[in-house]
Amino acid sequence: MSLRIAILGAGPSGLAQIRAFEAARLSGAEIPEIVCFEKQSDLGGLWNYTWRTGLDAFGEPVHGSMYRYLWSNGPKECLEFADYSFEEHFGRPIPSYPPRAVLRDYIMGRVDKSGARQYIRFNTAVHWVDYAEDTGTFAVTVRDLKKDELSTETFDYVICATGHFSTPNAPWFEGLDQFPGRVLHAHDFRDACEFEGKDLLLIGSSYSAEDIGTQCHKYGAKSVTFSYRTQPMGFDWPDSFKEVPLLTKVVGKTAWFQDGSSQEVDAIVLCTGYQHHFPFMPDKLTLTTSNRLYPQALYKGVFFAQNPKLIYLGMQDQYFTFNMFDAQAWYARDVILGRIELPAHAEQVSDMSGWTERESQVADPFQAIDFQAAYIRDLVQPTDYPEFDVEGVAEIFKAWEHHKEADILGYRNQSYRSTLTGILAPTHHTPWMEAMDDSLETFLSEPG
Repeated sequence: MSLRIAILGAGPSGLAQIRAFEAARLSGAEIPEIVCFEKQSDLGGLWNYTWRTGLDAFGEPVHGSMYRYLWSNGPKECLEFADYSFEEHFGRPIPSYPPRAVLRDYIMGRVDKSGARQYIRFNTAVHWVDYAEDTGTFAVTVRDLKKDELSTETFDYVICATGHFSTPNAPWFEGLDQFPGRVLHAHDFRDACEFEGKDLLLIGSSYSAEDIGTQCHKYGAKSVTFSYRTQPMGFDWPDSFKEVPLLTKVVGKTAWFQDGSSQEVDAIVLCTGYQHHFPFMPDKLTLTTSNRLYPQALYKGVFFAQNPKLIYLGMQDQYFTFNMFDAQAWYARDVILGRIELPAHAEQVSDMSGWTERESQVADPFQAIDFQAAYIRDLVQPTDYPEFDVEGVAEIFKAWEHHKEADILGYRNQSYRSTLTGILAPTHHTPWMEAMDDSLETFLSEPG
């Protein structure tokens, strides 16, 4: 097969695509030539922790939003690869909420088993992608960061797997430019210990605010105030937490809110989300969407409708993660290999409209979980991706939601049963609020 495929990014989505092609190759299929461009020095995407913020050593924007003491904020049983269980990787059951080093070790385990590294060019940043109508091919221009050299190659398909949690959405508030304390976006948050003894203001009411706020509390923040735009998170917070309407202005160290209340604060963290940002794409190839369960303009949530040779992976608002990226990658692979035929454009538009209308009916997180489960089921059905209990995973997600409502500081102490192995995760030897050492060695050590 003479096709050439460019994969942009070697994070979980890009690795899923490589893994999908490798699975086909190992089963005897002829696969295209694959080149994966990764601007970091190692694979893993956001799971590569770095102390750097702003620009990296080569002047490229820092991709990672990973912070030092991050633990999984959802059960590991919900993101388990269908072809690689946690028990297979670690040789025994482990607790349901691992810290980042443990999760990264699991991701790397499947990669090392599959031999994906041979396809990846590290320290290589994609600077421009263009499409020629006359030849039906893409020209991909990249910079070798170590050599500081540009080069351009031709590909038949481009798979964009650069994610959408790297370019901050940072709104303006009156007085921030005169605030005497620290102001940062969640993208640049690295270490909760920085805010020990501080009164902290977090703008936002979603996962970043919730997790950074509880983590800073765990590591000694004096107080945490959440400022929400639409509605509070409404958890049963400890006494040092409160939720207030949106920030209106900052005067000195005093933050004022829409309800007329105020709070003295030492630091402000903007947990205000991320932009879908593709500076290496021309307008005609750029995905324009808000953060939603079914991004606009993507057939099957994957194929760029205006040019289905351009594929976007992992662009959804996410409950499911690793296994959803797998489902997308297997489907995309089978279209490229000719196993699945894309319908005519009008039929693609009709299918997209159906999913978009269905998404508009989603009224709460539980319906959102069911929507994403149905989406994944739709993708895996025509492929040979290993069978996994999508609906069973959805039920674990729903239990997780209930456990968070019951105990926002203690939900990580819960255990769930793997839908792959049927094994119930053991209880971690140290409750999350007391587990200050998040190293792989300590997490996997025996109690005592």
